[in-house]
Amino acid sequence: MSSARVKWIGGKQFVGIDSTNHSVVLSTADEGVGMKPSELLLVALASCSSVDVVEIMAKKRTPLDFMEVSASAEQDTDPPWTFRKIHLTYRVRGKGILEKNIAQAIELSEKKYCSVASTLSGVAEITTSYELLPEE
Repeated sequence: MSSARVKWIGGKQFVGIDSTNHSVVLSTADEGVGMKPSELLLVALASCSSVDVVEIMAKKRTPLDFMEVSASAEQDTDPPWTFRKIHLTYRVRGKGILEKNIAQAIELSEKKYCSVASTLSGVAEITTSYELLPEE
């Protein structure tokens, strides 16, 4: 079973703590101290998928040298500001990476392995794109 807790530390500031005691500071935008909780959801999606893609590419014997995933989203204009569209852009670099392999790794993450994508997919349309960066 997964677990997490959030401690209020004053004002509109909080610390989120996961089951392994790792933490992240959260706050509202006007506090300017931590991550906005809604954007932490985008970070969770991007990082969940990133773990999958890195592992899948390693299993394909084409490990990545670099990867960065950017998330952009559209939310409803009225409360509770539900995310309706989320787009992930993967920028990857590595020796011998084939476009078909990175595309397959992203699709496997989104459709099969990423628990965050699976949870969000019933509410938000999740789309992806990727860019293969030249080797250094």
